[in-house]
Amino acid sequence: MDNRPLSPHLSIYRPQITSVLSIFHRLTGAGLFFSTILIIIWIAAVAAGAEYYKSIKVFYSSPPLILVLSVSLWALWYHFFTGLRHLYWDLGLGFNLRSVSLSGWIAITCSSLATLLNIIIINIL
Repeated sequence: MDNRPLSPHLSIYRPQITSVLSIFHRLTGAGLFFSTILIIIWIAAVAAGAEYYKSIKVFYSSPPLILVLSVSLWALWYHFFTGLRHLYWDLGLGFNLRSVSLSGWIAITCSSLATLLNIIIINIL
């Protein structure tokens, strides 16, 4: 057995907003891939005709899938706003600790508000 030092591990570090948001940015990006498959299925059903659309509409109206679609909508907005945050950083701006924390909370707030607004608009139409 080697006596070499071990690299720092997740159990040593306390989660910070930057690390948590970074992990969620990657997870939402991967999750959006699967959401895209649901959208493609829906578009294919629309293109296939009224009979296929009616059957897929029943499936997409089920509570578990409504939850999946709502979380996917939040993930889309979250990924968008954290992507804007990364673009801001690419300009060399906002690297002090206060700005990093503030921009993270702004991304969370904006993604949640945009999701709620979208759900309200979808239910009105």
